[in-house]
Amino acid sequence: MEDSFHDSSLAHLPELMKSDIEGNEALVPQRQVMLPALLFVATCLSTFWVGATRWDPMQFGFNVSWAEVGAVVQTNWPVGLAYMGAVLAILLTHEMGHFLQTVKYGIPASFPLCIPVPFNPIGTMGAVIGMDGSRADRRQIFDIGIAGPLAGLAVAFPVLWQGIKALDLSRTPEPGEIEFYLPMVAQWMLKWAHPTEAWANEHWVGLTELNPYFMAGWVGMLITGLNMLPISQLDGGHTIYALFLGKAHTFARLFISFAIFYVVINLDEAILWTPMLLLVIFLGIHHPPTRDDAVPLGPVRWAIGLASLLIPVFCFPLLGVRQ
Repeated sequence: MEDSFHDSSLAHLPELMKSDIEGNEALVPQRQVMLPALLFVATCLSTFWVGATRWDPMQFGFNVSWAEVGAVVQTNWPVGLAYMGAVLAILLTHEMGHFLQTVKYGIPASFPLCIPVPFNPIGTMGAVIGMDGSRADRRQIFDIGIAGPLAGLAVAFPVLWQGIKALDLSRTPEPGEIEFYLPMVAQWMLKWAHPTEAWANEHWVGLTELNPYFMAGWVGMLITGLNMLPISQLDGGHTIYALFLGKAHTFARLFISFAIFYVVINLDEAILWTPMLLLVIFLGIHHPPTRDDAVPLGPVRWAIGLASLLIPVFCFPLLGVRQ
């Protein structure tokens, strides 16, 4: 995808799978304002609604009435507003990390395009930017790829910490309740914030225990961890290719093999990742060459890049969501 927008099939891939799209010239010949603005407003509404329903928007089905909407909003608008603000702060900071680097290097790119999804538990599929990656050299693609996750984590970590401190661990999830798996960093934070409290459901947090800041932080961990997987055109794919060039393809193949094995042996709880895994395989797991692969990264970028490869280990919730 480094050849002047040569893969248009990636133009609509959501942030959960990819945070900087480089595949559709129609997105970025001129920087549009109206579409990003409309999608931003729609995502504000969808995340507000999901937060107001306490992350269970399908409790009403698809035939929700305006009376039910009004009752939910009137009762839970502070929760919806807090979640909307926190999760969009994380998503937009992530995307602006990419965007500002494209501006710095003169790489044509669109404004962030948010993806509203009012019927899933997080209210969004993240955000994307359109980018002409064919104009970026090795160092530039590294900076563009790594800037989003680092910027997003700078906001996501304090939001998650605030949410973990406010968790009500005295509540026990009811049978059939939606539960969210805690990534490793969240497990550490929880033990630090609640060292003496009993935790009835190790590694999982149920809907009845949630608060808006925890949920926004969890989404931030999910998006960052997923995007830093070392494959394809994900942020981690950019990073590992910039570090190891063609040898990165071996890492990608090994990772996909491990991911397939992991999903198969944990199918009941990891089935959420199956469509994403199939999509990545379909689109291709290898990263194309940059405009100039001979540009050196330097020791600082090497150190940051190697450390960043651990982000999925600490941030990605391996088992996702269960019910």
